[in-house]
Amino acid sequence: MTPAGVPEDDPHFSRLLTLVGRMNYTWTNTESVLIHLIAGLARTDTETALVIFLTLNTTRARVELVERLVKLERVDPELRKRVLQATGDMMRQSALRNRYNHCIYSFDEAAGTARTILMRIADRKDRLKIGQTEAVDELAVEGVEQAVDALQKVNRTLWSIVVDYKFPT
Repeated sequence: MTPAGVPEDDPHFSRLLTLVGRMNYTWTNTESVLIHLIAGLARTDTETALVIFLTLNTTRARVELVERLVKLERVDPELRKRVLQATGDMMRQSALRNRYNHCIYSFDEAAGTARTILMRIADRKDRLKIGQTEAVDELAVEGVEQAVDALQKVNRTLWSIVVDYKFPT
């Protein structure tokens, strides 16, 4: 163990941290493309769309705005289909992203392994469920790799929509 308590010989942990950083970068980069969708769908400029984007303080609110704008009757059905598919694909990655952004890590010194502890309360009928844990292993690493790949695909799809429909950039 290092002085900070991080297992020195756990290759999954180091890889996971790197991938979580990539996932956050890819998520933020992809989410920012929503500014151009807002501009195009609301028929405004990027500066105004940026103000709207920043006023909405959650990804879910931003995506809901885009989805509602694209569902307006005036919107081309093909554009609607493409945007809804892309936003759906993006939001399917949100649970994993939220898991790794809102967890703490626990280290087993004897085994030299790490686990995540989800920092969320789940209300059940007659009890609370707190601190769901998950191993930081190859399966966890593969899940984040798949999320990064999926988000990169969504990013390319959203940019192709912006270009194809000549939305403000």
